[in-house]
Amino acid sequence: MPLVSLRYPLRALAALGFVLVLALTGAPRASAQAPTVGLQTWSLRNLSFDQVVEFATQHGFKQLQMFGRHIDPLGPVEETLRKKAILDAKGLTLYTFGVTNTSLDQAENRRLFEFAKVMGVKVIVVEPRDFRILDLLEELVKEYDIRIAIHNHGIRTLYGNPLVVRTLIAHRDPRVGVCLDVGWVTAAGFDAAKVFKDYGARVFDIHLKDKRTERTQGGEDVHLDVMVGTGEANYAGLLTEMKAASWNGVMAIETDNAEFAKDPTAFVLGAREFIQKAVP
Repeated sequence: MPLVSLRYPLRALAALGFVLVLALTGAPRASAQAPTVGLQTWSLRNLSFDQVVEFATQHGFKQLQMFGRHIDPLGPVEETLRKKAILDAKGLTLYTFGVTNTSLDQAENRRLFEFAKVMGVKVIVVEPRDFRILDLLEELVKEYDIRIAIHNHGIRTLYGNPLVVRTLIAHRDPRVGVCLDVGWVTAAGFDAAKVFKDYGARVFDIHLKDKRTERTQGGEDVHLDVMVGTGEANYAGLLTEMKAASWNGVMAIETDNAEFAKDPTAFVLGAREFIQKAVP
């Protein structure tokens, strides 16, 4: 994976128990109450930047969350501006960036915020490897007025327990919040609806994915990415809580499943269709 990615490969992939058929020629019309659904381009990690732009345009997505494979926050500013011009011309918004590395070197963190400023990014999704980095990032949040959202992976990672995250951000600037990865918080044994509610106004971004946990013959739990709506995530409860909170962020479609990523069309369109049908 590129330097700026904090993804971890699955140890096994779910066997698909069904065939998804989508008779879609364009983006379906969202209901008035449906949350905005965007793309986390980790789902399109086998595509180039130009192919991502083509995919998003073809399928009617406007909100993108890119990671370093598609745009390098530490790269030459000329290349950043070139890609921004392409996104602007296509009516695409880089509303967030990440999950990205951060550093105990504040100069490197500053370059990340400068990139976000140039791109018009409103939220930087982070997963610092050291809690001390949060103090440094908070300084830049205040200086640049750009929010950060702490992303969660599995229960054994630094931010896998929502109680830990809530404790870390409780007394920080209100622009320090979370990116709620629904699949991973579910795999960690938590109810996504309750976690969302407990975070209050600190949920800045949501990763739209689903997981199912299976026990191997060796007694080890394996967390498998599945089609959204077919796993263990409590999406009915989550969408109800989102509606009650009048949450107006973006749910970014994402998958860790390497098989889905080979041809992401069915997964991506299926995830969007599920959300639009599941809105309470």
